[in-house]
Amino acid sequence: MFVNEMAQSAQVPTHVVRYYTRIGLLKPKYRAENGYKVFTEPDVKRLKFIRKAKALGFTLSEIEKILNEASQGKTPCPLVRATLEQRLKENRRKLEELMALQQQMEKALVQWQNMPDVMPKGDTVCHLIESIDIS
Repeated sequence: MFVNEMAQSAQVPTHVVRYYTRIGLLKPKYRAENGYKVFTEPDVKRLKFIRKAKALGFTLSEIEKILNEASQGKTPCPLVRATLEQRLKENRRKLEELMALQQQMEKALVQWQNMPDVMPKGDTVCHLIESIDIS
């Protein structure tokens, strides 16, 4: 099958198939007579695997490592677990940072609610922001 058929089979846009091919995640055969890329059912399965891994938050670089482990006859499962565990830790940390930012923003809005709009004077820019204690 060609790029369009591959994309339809995996339900992705054609540019995704072309991009994954360009970066080496997909490795189609090439027709000698015209140089067209020809994909097979295992390529469709591989593309669907890539999309599932992306949906779980794996980066393309991480997916490449997973695919390389499998192609070398090794189980990529320990790598998959370790990567996902690390990602979960990172996500928790980011969520905590976002929650702290959210609280700081809400606190600022409450504080600014009754403060008047003031024209900047001297070295001031916006007294609202300058009034916040960011400790």
